[in-house]
Amino acid sequence: MPKGIPNKRYTPEFKKTVVETMRKEKLSYSETERQYGVARSRIRAWERIYLEEGAEGLAVERRGRKSTGRPVKLSKSVEEDLIAENQRLRAEVEYLKNLQALVLERERSQGKKPW
Repeated sequence: MPKGIPNKRYTPEFKKTVVETMRKEKLSYSETERQYGVARSRIRAWERIYLEEGAEGLAVERRGRKSTGRPVKLSKSVEEDLIAENQRLRAEVEYLKNLQALVLERERSQGKKPW
């Protein structure tokens, strides 16, 4: 699309009129495209929205990225529980590493092959 030309916006009333006329008069996408001067893919999208959400769905702005919003704050007790669990798991991993090192050292001293 050339720079400087804004995207065309259609009112919810116009979208509703296009979809309802197409369905009432049993027009094809091509015929509706010629009659209203709107791209076939756009008409198809409007029809899908109309059938799934009704006429109110055509008024919803769908362009751009969705807002992720602020991350949910955890309660103090849940946060403390997670920190405690994280510390416990780190200690467990450290213990297992030490245990594995001791087993390897014992096997080396006895002259066995590890694994």
